Amino acid sequence: MADHIRHAIEQGVLAEGDKVPSEAQLMQHYGVARMTIRNALQVLQGEGLTVAEHGRGVFVRSHPPVRRLASDRFARRHRERGKAAFIAETEGAGGKPSVDSIEITEERASAEVAEKLGISSEDHVIRRSRRYLINSQPVETAVSYIPADIARDTQIAQPDSGPGGIYARLEELGFRLDHFVEEIRSRMPLRDEMRALKLAPGVPVFHLVRTAYATDGRAVEVCDTVMSSDAYVLSYELPAR
Repeated sequence: MADHIRHAIEQGVLAEGDKVPSEAQLMQHYGVARMTIRNALQVLQGEGLTVAEHGRGVFVRSHPPVRRLASDRFARRHRERGKAAFIAETEGAGGKPSVDSIEITEERASAEVAEKLGISSEDHVIRRSRRYLINSQPVETAVSYIPADIARDTQIAQPDSGPGGIYARLEELGFRLDHFVEEIRSRMPLRDEMRALKLAPGVPVFHLVRTAYATDGRAVEVCDTVMSSDAYVLSYELPAR
């Protein structure tokens, strides 16, 4: 039964937001007990394909697709047009981007962040935490760490970092960006991540850690990002030479 319903979702017979037939309808169709139906529906919810709404029924889970173009999303031309990467890529996919839960603090760098930034664990960083949404649905959380000697008392340390985001501000401060290094792995979300991203059971996340380097070789930002895996397609163009 779970296979049949999954196939209907994959083929678009049941589209995102559609209501799955009720337990009574499925019992009559398959000629099985209610508990068997519930077990099948639980399998689909565990796979992140459906979501149960109390008093309303079970629905095909909606998720906004976004294509992240790794070779393009941090292109300088986006910043020059006043658009940060998330805004550019989301609008390019036809979505409406927004950001909330912005928190900014100054703190000592953790050992891992200090190592990536090439600073001492006694040094301070500006920590920018935020949540990204597409069409009002949360899809990503991100925490940036920028050396405090760069970001303190600048717009980077303000809730609104301005047109083009913090990368545009870094370049205005004289740190022209040269390249980025990303490390990506897939894992199951932590409880707080499930809550922040409103993830259905069984949906994994991409955990991406990015380090931004200026042309002089200095690391100027580390960004620790958690993304709902069913909201993104990671698409890369790699040279064969």
